[in-house]
Amino acid sequence: MTAITLRKGAPGAQILGLGSYRPRRRVTNDELSTMMDTNDEWIQSRVGIAERRWASEDETLVEMAVAAGGKALAASGLAPEDVDLVIVASASLTAPIPGIGPQVAHRLGIPRPGAFDLNAGCAGFCYSLGLASDAIRSGDARNVLVVGVERLTDVTDLTDRTTAVIFADGAGAAVVGASEEPGIGPAVWGSDGDQYTAIEIAAGRSTMTMAGQAVYRWATTKLTETLVAAMDAAGVTAADIDVFAPHQANLRIVESMAKKLGLPESTVIARDIVQSGNTSAASIPLALTALQESGEAESGDLVLVLGYGAGLTFAGQVLRLP
Repeated sequence: MTAITLRKGAPGAQILGLGSYRPRRRVTNDELSTMMDTNDEWIQSRVGIAERRWASEDETLVEMAVAAGGKALAASGLAPEDVDLVIVASASLTAPIPGIGPQVAHRLGIPRPGAFDLNAGCAGFCYSLGLASDAIRSGDARNVLVVGVERLTDVTDLTDRTTAVIFADGAGAAVVGASEEPGIGPAVWGSDGDQYTAIEIAAGRSTMTMAGQAVYRWATTKLTETLVAAMDAAGVTAADIDVFAPHQANLRIVESMAKKLGLPESTVIARDIVQSGNTSAASIPLALTALQESGEAESGDLVLVLGYGAGLTFAGQVLRLP
């Protein structure tokens, strides 16, 4: 019987460059108070958000993904033809067919790559990074563009204060390539499908509902163990972490997780949610680029990330910043 031959990939994978796109329109809590029964104090005390970005009509998912992906490509130093796989993570595509991965690749001038969309809710970027790393280490790809992009305002009732004050729009991207030393740790991922209705767009509806208290309890009581498992899998401890950048869902959740982990005082904590709101699959790369641009995080820093959300899905990893 003829044996099947497998490719041999690189020893590891690393992030080569990051990029982001934030919509032009800033929406403050005071502006929201003119649209619904809410106010700045109520919002900040519950979720920690001061403002968020809402996309305009011309800022489509594809346009935002292309903008973020183009910046990540430029930062990586690679040419479009060096990329052979594109993964776009999003939970807010309003048209199921076709996916936007091939469109994003085409717009960026990437010739005939593997391209697909992935929906793992707010964990989508971490799931995609795990797949990108595995594809490079298996030899199925040389370089991978991963994009997290959302227009959550398309699927949010903008008069419902339980969701409209939280969700927002934007895009973040990473170019992943081969490395001798691993720059992306093993993905520790999973799901709690018994709570699948906690965040959903039910059949026949066009907008999202969320059981906020249930999600908060789940995130603050169940997911710290995933962060510990991700560090264990990567062979590091909390004392080694330079940056903690979990999904930007709620500032209270971010700070609760950081406290439970016992991170050093020197660890930089991503708080991009204050200015950006919850951008689902885009939130982690948006937070990382913001920390790099501000100088709070530097090349070579060790980062602990965790994506979690609809499904309920979750995925944690340790990364090294490019």
